[in-house]
Amino acid sequence: MFSKKKKKEKKEKKSLIKKITDYIFIDEEEYEKKKPVDSKKRFTTFEMFIIGFLFLMFGVVSGCLITMYTSSVIGTKLDKNSMEFLKTYNSIKENYYDDINEETLIDSAISGMIGSLGDEHSTYMDPSSTTDFNNSVEGKYVGVGITIKYEDNITSIIDIFKDSPADKDGLKVGDVIVEVNGVDVTNKDSYDISSIISGDVGKVINLVVLRGEEKVNITTKLAEIELDSVYTEIKEENNKKIGYIIISNFASNTYKQFNSKLKDLEKEKIDSLIIDVRGNTGGHLSVVTDILDLFFDKGTVLYQIQDKKSTVKYKARRDDKRDYPVVVLTNHGSASASEILAACFKERYSNATIVGTTTYGKGTVQQTGSLSDGSSYKITTQKWLTSKGKWINEKGVKPDVEVELGDNQEVDDQLNEAIKILSEK
Repeated sequence: MFSKKKKKEKKEKKSLIKKITDYIFIDEEEYEKKKPVDSKKRFTTFEMFIIGFLFLMFGVVSGCLITMYTSSVIGTKLDKNSMEFLKTYNSIKENYYDDINEETLIDSAISGMIGSLGDEHSTYMDPSSTTDFNNSVEGKYVGVGITIKYEDNITSIIDIFKDSPADKDGLKVGDVIVEVNGVDVTNKDSYDISSIISGDVGKVINLVVLRGEEKVNITTKLAEIELDSVYTEIKEENNKKIGYIIISNFASNTYKQFNSKLKDLEKEKIDSLIIDVRGNTGGHLSVVTDILDLFFDKGTVLYQIQDKKSTVKYKARRDDKRDYPVVVLTNHGSASASEILAACFKERYSNATIVGTTTYGKGTVQQTGSLSDGSSYKITTQKWLTSKGKWINEKGVKPDVEVELGDNQEVDDQLNEAIKILSEK
């Protein structure tokens, strides 16, 4: 990876030099065509001075342009530490006694640099983890619409997305995948099989599955599968209709789903709303911003973002608002964007109650970067503050009503408390 980039940089530098010199040589060729044939002509002292000056200026300008171009290709000026890194890399590449994988060498260096930050939220992700992460935050992926699980040396289908190619073409929950496009996968895990069932939209996938004792051939195609991140239902208590909406994560398509399903609940004339972000570890900042925008007056500060240079307040931009009672359900698994939502309701929504347990306490914001081999990284670049300027990092958002889950997993004490609070309003 590094050597290809280096060759490309050299090629582009030569191209730049060629463009500069071509420009000069074209002028000289035109001059040669037009000048008298007298080859014995001598230049005057003044003409020699001018020519010398022009060559000097050409050298200076060419050097500056090449230096500027090199800096733009590398992305930053190489300092002493960068040079030490390159020196070590080249030494390993040229002198190590055995074969090395240059991509692995660079990826390991990047992983080590990020790991040295001591920040659990700044991470390096290999290609597989990158794919999973991107699918999660984008809320969609290319596949056939199945969830598979590897257990006891077999990979079986445990869920099928409604209206997906798998659903339409006859795959069933419980099917054991034994062959994909002619490849025997009986001893492969779910990751290996997912890698084979991949490609572009429209690609034909031939599956052989074991259904009971019978082998069944299924032909299907890859399609873009949208992942649901919002789930709703209506709870009724004391003649009150309580909307219940779960947000599993803040993916790119979560706002669209939330807005649509919230309107469906409101068409049913709900009296109040429960927003459940328990176990929701976050996602896109812009998505939680759009969701909060539905509940607050225009101009209300929703949260603040702080970096090394400044603090910016993010405010509601629309006149769309609600004022019915709201409960936000939280637990220790509620992090990042979930905490922004909970904190904003706690500080700015006059008719809100936070129920559950204290949230995780992630008060930082990350940016991602992609590498040519399909891997990527996240690094912390900012921290976020609540609407009133509090930093909840490693502290979390404390609930107004603290409720622990009991030992009986079939009874949701936190949800029941939320319903009780809203049914009495």
